Amino acid sequence: MVIGILKEEGSENRVAMLPESVLTLTKMMVTVYVEHDAGLRAFSTDADYEAAGAKIATKAEVIAFGEMLIKINPPSESEISLMKPKTVFLAVLNPFFNKELIIKLAAKDISSFSLDVIPRTSRAQSMDILSSMATVSGYKAVLTAANSLPKFFPMFMTAAGTITPAKLLILGAGVAGLQAIATSRKLGAVVEVFDVRAAVKEEVVGLGAKFVEVEGAVDDKSAGGYAVEQTDDFKKKQAAAVHDHAVKSDVVICTAQIPGKKAPVLLKKETVEAMKPGSVIIDLAASTGGNCEMTKNDETVIYHGIKIIGNSSFPVEMPTDASKMFGKNVINFLKLMISAKGEFTLNWDDDIVKGTCVTHHMEIVHERVKAMINQ
Repeated sequence: MVIGILKEEGSENRVAMLPESVLTLTKMMVTVYVEHDAGLRAFSTDADYEAAGAKIATKAEVIAFGEMLIKINPPSESEISLMKPKTVFLAVLNPFFNKELIIKLAAKDISSFSLDVIPRTSRAQSMDILSSMATVSGYKAVLTAANSLPKFFPMFMTAAGTITPAKLLILGAGVAGLQAIATSRKLGAVVEVFDVRAAVKEEVVGLGAKFVEVEGAVDDKSAGGYAVEQTDDFKKKQAAAVHDHAVKSDVVICTAQIPGKKAPVLLKKETVEAMKPGSVIIDLAASTGGNCEMTKNDETVIYHGIKIIGNSSFPVEMPTDASKMFGKNVINFLKLMISAKGEFTLNWDDDIVKGTCVTHHMEIVHERVKAMINQ
């Protein structure tokens, strides 16, 4: 088996695998090609990769030699044009929002696996790149908020008087939200958390935060731990509760998302206008529309004295550890498809392999993606 690691483009600082993950692959009897300077922005040199057993090559050579190609982000037009039919491609394809890309990969006879749709089962936890990257995002969101807020996070007893602690509201108690709770509590903030899933209350309270409860939420156990679409009646109650708590907060961190759909709008314009000047909103759902009505993706907006930071790409700012976590997730996934002799095998009876594959043999094989494209 020959695997190629491609260099990320644009402002992406991460790399799909650091040298330590490449070393694991070479021990699995896999030949690895790495594009020149692929790991440079994650502080890994070509020499580091060569020491791990990889061969350094140009992009064209990596694509030509690689039976399987791995990236973090979707392939560019030029990369797709260089790919051979039957190539296996692994990346975060975001297939529910990249319809044209999925159609192109199928037409080119590329067997694609989207690492962001790995089934959320206990067996797949070690392969869950969304959880890994959400851990980074939750941590960085709090640090960014602390740097942006014009006041302290912790309480201080000083000769000049008592400084009260900052109040945080976290919308969504998934992995990013839970990490945000842990980090903000370590910094001494008072934290409240809202989530439609009552099942997360115990974790929230265990981390030292207060859980904001709103009655009437739909909690679909078949959703694999994700939030689901709510009724209009619940949304009205939710909006009132979020408004009441947000206007008393110094920081609101938005993490709520629904797989395959736009992020729910939880912070309305009128709520932002009622917040205290100097307050900060960090919207991690910015790339899918944002939880705040005033969010602009990849931009910082000042609205009525409130700083609104739309950033779904915090892992880019921590490329070393983010790449390390991503690479380990990928290695665990590849172990399902690479034999002891280093040969590639597809086991369609494996629910993780089947649930992650999007295109194969010139067809879109992922049922939910196929249904979305055929709408």
